[in-house]
Amino acid sequence: MSEPIRIAIVYLALNAFLLFGLALNVGMRRGAQNQLQPGDSGNAMLIRAIRAHANFAEYAPLVLMLLFGLALLGVEAPWLHLFGGGFTAGRILHAIGMMRDKHPNAIRFVGNLTTGLALLVGASTCLWLVLEP
Repeated sequence: MSEPIRIAIVYLALNAFLLFGLALNVGMRRGAQNQLQPGDSGNAMLIRAIRAHANFAEYAPLVLMLLFGLALLGVEAPWLHLFGGGFTAGRILHAIGMMRDKHPNAIRFVGNLTTGLALLVGASTCLWLVLEP
């Protein structure tokens, strides 16, 4: 297996653990308030936990597919680590920021910014590498 594919798999696995942690956070908050039915019961912490989990699930699949695209297109290892590590760090920061009481906050903003940059840079680079003469 090539090094670029191994790198992409590392970030895939790390983000899978992050998704599990976010899902566990929602489940534990639901269980703590005996709110195992769908919905959030109006609890602010549960709402933020649900949103952090859903937001991750919304962005991670596409960004990780872009990471695999970059790996398949021959992007060098340091750039793959920068892309995958930056996205993963951004998602962690976003989750931490979401769980804070004060909104908006800088931690959440940096997490969102990092995610947006990963989408734009990943998509632009994939397209550039495929269309270059």
